[in-house]
Amino acid sequence: MAEREQVLSGNASRIQSVFLTLLRMAIGWHFLYEGIVKLLEPRWSSAAYLADSKWILSGFFNWVLQNPAALKVVDILNIWGLLLIGLGLFFGCFTRAASLSGIALLLLYYVANPPLIASSPGLHTEGNYLLVDKNLVELLALTVLAFFPAGLSWGLDRLRSGRISPKPAEQIPAEEHEKKIAEAVALPGRREILKNLISLPVFGAFTFALLKRRGWESWEEKHLLAAAGDNPEAITSATLKTFQFSSLKDLKGQLPYAYIGDLKLSRMFLGGNLIGGWAHARDLIYVSTLVKAYHSDQKVFDTFRLAERCGINAILTNPALSRVINEYWRKEQGKIQFISDCAYNHDVLEGIRVSIDGGAHACYVQGGIADRLVEEGNVELIGKGLELIRANGLPGGIGAHKLETVQACVDYGLDPDFWVKTLHRTDYWSATPKDEHDNIWCTDPEATIAYMHNLKKPWIAYKTLAAGAYLPEVGFRYAFENGADFICVGMYDFQIVEDANLALDVLSGQLNRQREWMA
Repeated sequence: MAEREQVLSGNASRIQSVFLTLLRMAIGWHFLYEGIVKLLEPRWSSAAYLADSKWILSGFFNWVLQNPAALKVVDILNIWGLLLIGLGLFFGCFTRAASLSGIALLLLYYVANPPLIASSPGLHTEGNYLLVDKNLVELLALTVLAFFPAGLSWGLDRLRSGRISPKPAEQIPAEEHEKKIAEAVALPGRREILKNLISLPVFGAFTFALLKRRGWESWEEKHLLAAAGDNPEAITSATLKTFQFSSLKDLKGQLPYAYIGDLKLSRMFLGGNLIGGWAHARDLIYVSTLVKAYHSDQKVFDTFRLAERCGINAILTNPALSRVINEYWRKEQGKIQFISDCAYNHDVLEGIRVSIDGGAHACYVQGGIADRLVEEGNVELIGKGLELIRANGLPGGIGAHKLETVQACVDYGLDPDFWVKTLHRTDYWSATPKDEHDNIWCTDPEATIAYMHNLKKPWIAYKTLAAGAYLPEVGFRYAFENGADFICVGMYDFQIVEDANLALDVLSGQLNRQREWMA
């Protein structure tokens, strides 16, 4: 019976070793991959993650965001912490120290964005969490690794410490038995060494998978670029030509935030026209098709991610884009907020329902639709739209191209949570207010500025660049100085950092603004 129990005990010990080793290596794989991805992505920053913090350390995280040097240190510690913890766990080297460090890092992740009951429903991750999320689960798994004896899992720690168990003893004298144990500890067998180096072939698989995922380097492209020397234009292939634009390392800081109701919004957010292909390109009729071809799902994901890292936390767009926005939330764990114009099949109420089902954080009656309803004398339908939005617990707004639309809604007694009204100068050469020309969206900016001055609700200004007629530094200043609380700007990915810097310069400088900030 004693021998049977000894055999069973030995089998249980081996099974424990197998699964503890697999658990340790799986967590190490995860940490290591996360660290490598961030290391290889020069634009990565923890800024967007920290900006969403609303719990006990939110004050500290906000201080980090406001200090570029501190943010850089946090980013470096994050990357190298992930890498070193991942390597330690993967190879079973200094396992307890790596586990405890991993616990500390995951605890910070959890504290920064905990899945608490009172958390904002707009916080999108790859799952629907309630108190327990993947960070907490992995933290608890590391706790198991940290406090189990290191010798129970196979790895470099076990080799280094000599914790190799000999085979069950034969019926031999005690002195000879002790001698065999000493020899087994001093000179572990080849099989024991191989078991403790099991992570090496798995690391090879990890390296192969990483290279496959990140893409093999093209020798031909590298050769052609080298042949071109300092003149990349010498290469005729369009895919090899490059141009320079601002990257995250050029970012001057985070955009300030304000509120519409309980919704926290950056002072500037993305417009969806370029992404959706609704480009106002005047006589260039091919541009809408071009920008739709440019904006693959992955390009949209990259654009959203870059915007979030610049502190831009919302996109104002049509419910037709709710699919790609939801995919971004699900696949990329993005958190960009969705403000919907609810333009859907020319049906205001149905557009609102579709937008809410699509995860919108705020809704408004689109400017063109509101203009038409006012012209038809159907302001009542705009009011019903506001009621439906608010009944679903979201901020509701009214959009307009024409100032008369805003005036008619006010005269009717409508009081939206925010206004979405065009604003731009009209001294560009093609500004001719004719209905058949798609080249002007605010025909009387001076009258708009004067009227909006007295409205006591936040104002989102859009078409601030008149569809590319003005430089951002001109359009941004004009909008903010003349009363806009937020601006909605269509941006390509390569424009985002530069536009964020320009908006930050305007907002942090001297503004000749007369209208009180309403948000």
